[in-house]
Amino acid sequence: MKIFLDTADYNAIAERAATGLVDGITTNPTLVRKSGVDYKEFIKTLVSDFAFESISAEVDGEDAGQMIANAEEYIPLGSNVTIKLPLTKEGLIACRHLSHQNVTTNVTLCFSAAQAVMAAKAGATYISPFVGRMNDNSFSGVELVRAISSLYCSQGAQTKVLAASLRDVHHVSRCLLYGAHVVTLPPAVFDKMYNHVLTDAGLDIFEKDFQQIK
Repeated sequence: MKIFLDTADYNAIAERAATGLVDGITTNPTLVRKSGVDYKEFIKTLVSDFAFESISAEVDGEDAGQMIANAEEYIPLGSNVTIKLPLTKEGLIACRHLSHQNVTTNVTLCFSAAQAVMAAKAGATYISPFVGRMNDNSFSGVELVRAISSLYCSQGAQTKVLAASLRDVHHVSRCLLYGAHVVTLPPAVFDKMYNHVLTDAGLDIFEKDFQQIK
């Protein structure tokens, strides 16, 4: 059961990494654009400053050759760099090539169990079903996670399910219940994971009682 942060905000990462509860980082071009960082330098800094088991770097390119060439810019940065590839024909060709070189890969933008089959065949380390985007289009993202997890389990697939596009705490726990190995969360959702109104109320009572017994 692993928790990754889905962000390109260094300060947000550092603050939450201090809890010891973060296992990795996922990024994408949209998050990088919003943060205004240099993508390669940002990945390099994360590798240098943190001991995460996985730090994703999403590659660009119209064909497999371009994606592989882009990946080769990131691979030397550290053994914990995960190359993130699109779930397209060219992306899967690149994934298979990199997997044969023992490069950790994450195939992203998965919206069906059939796509997940192809990613596993390509040797992907992780498959990323997009839960929130499925829900936006009136399909259950959590049920997709369950379908992929069940399929992989029945076939003995080694690819890990990395539930992405998670927007609330409820979906996080459901995805883990239904077989996801990893969940990747925006910092705001991560913060809500350990908060509950009843916990706060109970602490208020205990604090008042502490004052009475001192």
